[in-house]
Amino acid sequence: MHVIESGNVAAANGVKLARAHVVAAYPITPQTPLTEKLSEFVDAGEMDAEYIPVESEHSALSVCIAASSAGSRPFTATSANGLLYMSEQLHWAAGARLPIVMCVVNRGIGAPWTVWNDQQDAFSQRDAGWVQLFACDHQQIIDTVIQAYAIAETVSIPVMVCYDGYILSHTYMPFEIPDSDTVDGFLPAFSPEYALNPAKPCNLNTVTLPDIRPDVRGDTAPGYMEIRHNLHTDMREALNVIKTVDEKFYSIFGRGGHCFIEPYNCEDAEYIAVCIGSLSYQLRDVVDALRQDRIKIGVCGLRVYRPFPDEAIRETFKSAKGIIVLEKALSYGYEGALYADIKAALYDCDNRPFIHNYILGLGGREIKTQQLLDALRQSCTIDIPVPQWIGLKM
Repeated sequence: MHVIESGNVAAANGVKLARAHVVAAYPITPQTPLTEKLSEFVDAGEMDAEYIPVESEHSALSVCIAASSAGSRPFTATSANGLLYMSEQLHWAAGARLPIVMCVVNRGIGAPWTVWNDQQDAFSQRDAGWVQLFACDHQQIIDTVIQAYAIAETVSIPVMVCYDGYILSHTYMPFEIPDSDTVDGFLPAFSPEYALNPAKPCNLNTVTLPDIRPDVRGDTAPGYMEIRHNLHTDMREALNVIKTVDEKFYSIFGRGGHCFIEPYNCEDAEYIAVCIGSLSYQLRDVVDALRQDRIKIGVCGLRVYRPFPDEAIRETFKSAKGIIVLEKALSYGYEGALYADIKAALYDCDNRPFIHNYILGLGGREIKTQQLLDALRQSCTIDIPVPQWIGLKM
């Protein structure tokens, strides 16, 4: 079924099709219409789930942790300072290896208060142990939510599905809602390996000693360091799972095929602009204009930020002369976080391209097409040794 609706409604339909059992939610702009739509689905009997309104974002994720520990398929969503309020529980969910899915509707972080879009919220939590997936349009939002459950439940790691506040959350675009029976064939019912069960009492996530030790059965159990090593190793393995899930999704629904990096006009590109989220689609018009001036440039939208797809980065950019990284986030006191990660991934390349960095769009600052044209044209002609700011008014 094809509809024209908002990005938040696209996400809600993805959660509904994934047959989440528990939805715990606290409202925060621009996420609120997503969880409101889910409450409508539950109230109308269209979704067989328990909807739990809570008093804070910390509680919302706590409910999801409890539900997942009991073997249910949970969902929550948040934005900006709400995500930061969850921070303690973000680490708990990852360390407990719970396959929770959460939408993060990207918004700038206070203080000072802003309700407008940038991606600093999700980027600030990139080391919390969650898989982070980014969508560029409404179709990718609904499709990524469905895939996120398949990924999370395969690797037992929670997943954030991130998309730009207002630019995607509140705008209306056409997208397809898949048939529920077909989604059921893609995403089977959740069957956890471990779950709380009164018939089989157990302790989960008790105090862990620094070293390995025998468990209650006498088997050697990992210590804290081994547990962290396992999470890291499985997070790296999640790259293969993401690819496998995307291939399966593509074979059934005919969408996807670029699970790590979505390219545009990159076949013969000497220069490649790289960004995350909806900006990659805006840059397509800019690339088309520069192509008319015989500048061989393309654009790539990164779909996965954690685990970082370093091998895909090297393979995609190995023949380029220059990489131009544009990002709506900043690692204060250093440079753009995506820029730093791409530099590290390309460090050992024999023919390493130059890499430039632009910071833009923070707190919803308008990103004008002419500014993008000027920045990309400049990067293709001169060396720019330090990160530049687009749209800064000093």
